[in-house]
Amino acid sequence: MENLSKKRLPAEWEDQEFVQLMFPHSNSDWGQYLDEMIPVFEEIAVSIAKYQPCIVCYMEDDTIKNIKNIDNIILKKVESNDTWCRDFGGITIENEGKIEVLDYIFNGWGNKFDASKDNELTKKLFQDVKSYDFVLEGGSIDSNGKGVILTTTDCLLEENRNPSFTKEEIEQKLKDDLGLCEVIWVENGFLEGDDTDSHIDMLVRFTDENTIVYQSCDDKDDIHYEALKSMEDEVKKLPFQSFALPWISAKYYDDERLPASYANFLVINGAVLVPIYNDKSDKQALDLFTELFPNRDIIGIDCSKIIRQHGSLHCCTMQYPRGTRIR
Repeated sequence: MENLSKKRLPAEWEDQEFVQLMFPHSNSDWGQYLDEMIPVFEEIAVSIAKYQPCIVCYMEDDTIKNIKNIDNIILKKVESNDTWCRDFGGITIENEGKIEVLDYIFNGWGNKFDASKDNELTKKLFQDVKSYDFVLEGGSIDSNGKGVILTTTDCLLEENRNPSFTKEEIEQKLKDDLGLCEVIWVENGFLEGDDTDSHIDMLVRFTDENTIVYQSCDDKDDIHYEALKSMEDEVKKLPFQSFALPWISAKYYDDERLPASYANFLVINGAVLVPIYNDKSDKQALDLFTELFPNRDIIGIDCSKIIRQHGSLHCCTMQYPRGTRIR
């Protein structure tokens, strides 16, 4: 189906202006192990800055002392509740050749957590912001840059997001706002410990306009096996080439199962940052990304500590296409 709209939602692998990060702070849920977490966020920021600018948002001066004089790092002191830029960051479209930052409501994944400060952040950071009275998180959609997105019914139809909208109305809203010709709804798949109601960026992602990867599970004794097998069956019926990401053995912190996924990767200019988890499958995952992105460097980032807060690498970053302007 041809997309006749003048709007377009770029794919992540297109040329970027910068990536946004929000560093943890002592008043966030990261506070109990902040000294362990800051080096992980430093590694992400420095890895990005080797290839392109990285906007590092922060609240406390001490947290950015090791990166404040590094080229390509832009520091912005702002208030936040948490660190998940993927979900409270701007969703950026091209509209008649110009870049627009769309500011949707972020309500803490269906009012699970206070997000009042996070919800104000995009308006403070960017020019050309267009605000919408609609709840939408960046991690809940994934674009191939050609008018097609992937999403999940579990997230977008969750009752505390947009309860007055039907599925058909949500789909039309996305098509109108983002210039889409097709919304692909994935109905199966979840990761225990994921607070987002099954964000697509933990499960199924585009790697180019015709290729998708998905988080598989080959352990029949694991709680995820049936749901992820059903998701795999869905994916294989789609008109795209597909590749299974290897399964990650169960990860725990304080006796809580954590949502580890290789699908939570970040594409930047010239590289792909891939979450790894000190797991036997890490090398297999990195090798697959090397095949899928032959013209980019593949960089593993240990996200074993990030998943303690129920997200991973892609969740705490947001990319902005070339031409996006900050205030």
